[in-house]
Amino acid sequence: MPTVMIDGIETHYELRGEGPPLLMFAPGGFDARIEKWSDLGVYKRIKLLDHLPQHYTCILFDRRENGRSGGRVEKVTWDHFVIQAAGLLDHLGYEKAHLIGGCMGCCPVTTFAVRHPERVLSMILYFPVGGAAYRINGHQRFARHLAFVEENGLQAVVDLVNSHDRNFSSDPRGGPWGDPIRRSDDFASTYAAMDVQRYMLTVTAMVRGMIDRDTAPGAEPEELMTLDIPTLIVPGSDGAHATSAARYLQECLSGSDYWDVPPEGQTEDTAPARLLDFLKAQA
Repeated sequence: MPTVMIDGIETHYELRGEGPPLLMFAPGGFDARIEKWSDLGVYKRIKLLDHLPQHYTCILFDRRENGRSGGRVEKVTWDHFVIQAAGLLDHLGYEKAHLIGGCMGCCPVTTFAVRHPERVLSMILYFPVGGAAYRINGHQRFARHLAFVEENGLQAVVDLVNSHDRNFSSDPRGGPWGDPIRRSDDFASTYAAMDVQRYMLTVTAMVRGMIDRDTAPGAEPEELMTLDIPTLIVPGSDGAHATSAARYLQECLSGSDYWDVPPEGQTEDTAPARLLDFLKAQA
């Protein structure tokens, strides 16, 4: 599988199909791997990868700290994911691309659009995360990790994540760097040797910056309101993907196209066709 070094971090990616570039920010929260487009929730049902590659060059990648991509312990922000995505486009020789984000992948999509509007042909925001329950659960997940670190130390985190294959969502004690720890002994050794108090401050700053509101995280609303990029918003309706978060993005993104269909109406028969109709209209 191809990889490229971006900002000093290895990025694993795949290309599927032919046509205009479609950069795909994977769903899955802090488990954003290529496979999530095929085996997670609504995405498993609507089978986008059976349809989109017939018309577009789908650029798939494991987000940093996830899957086969590398990571680095730092105060990770949405901008760090933008750096990775923009670097991947540069590596592949694409000046512009359509962007699609699923779940938490919507946050770096909107941030990318704010930082590089000249490079974005259109945006699709599918099941954007957000809502009060999402913020509460996200902070609780990080709090469980920090409590485990404070009580047991960082070597215990390494031992824990190497004892199973569960991700940050299913076992928050392991924290957001579990995949890099498993993949690299050097990373694991460096991680275990870090100063615990400095590490905890870094993680605290990270979660406060990334999950900072009771609606859709990512770019600031005032920034979104300056954009003039064709956008399709597809709402979710659960504790992680509040419909109110999708409506918030509609409010902030003037002229956006809101597909007002509940999740149960989003099927393989309806969703890929709706997305393709939107993308083709931007040609």
